[in-house]
Amino acid sequence: MKTLTFAATLAIAGLLGSTATAATKTAVFAGGCFWSVEKFFEATPGVTSAVSGYSGGTSSNPTYENHAGHLEAVKVTYDPAKISYAQLVDTFYHNIDPTDPTGQMCDKGPSYRTAVFTANREERAIAEAARVKYEKELGRKITVTTRSAAPFWTAEAYHQDFAKKNPTHYGRYRQGCGWDRTLRVVWGAR
Repeated sequence: MKTLTFAATLAIAGLLGSTATAATKTAVFAGGCFWSVEKFFEATPGVTSAVSGYSGGTSSNPTYENHAGHLEAVKVTYDPAKISYAQLVDTFYHNIDPTDPTGQMCDKGPSYRTAVFTANREERAIAEAARVKYEKELGRKITVTTRSAAPFWTAEAYHQDFAKKNPTHYGRYRQGCGWDRTLRVVWGAR
């Protein structure tokens, strides 16, 4: 009888676990180098994972060496009971320079431009409202585009969790590119 009770408890726990997983949602953001976007989203309460990849282009199975037309992007899985889509958009904005039309910090070019990929009208309205709000707040043109959701292609394994796996290299990159200095200039001390 104890074996059956234990098995039933495990089965119920498994069902509850899959219900919690089913309650998560995803969102995709492009904010320059995906290493930095992945890092700040992974540190955001309510986010369960952040995966580096490519989105927005027309080619299938892009790679780091061949992703023309795609933006470096991050797919964020989050628990909407803990963080809203609007809060994710705000987190995104406050961790990039939304006024740079050519990329982010020292990463310039078409694949480093910024975008919020939206899956429906509600997300589009939230993204557009944020763009208008921050344009007014900063007094400068916001260059983050709002785009319809597109296929997301996961980047190579060596790009995943890059900041965690290579903290010294990432730290030199972040400092050398002036990420924190630029964010203080754009957003002030936070």
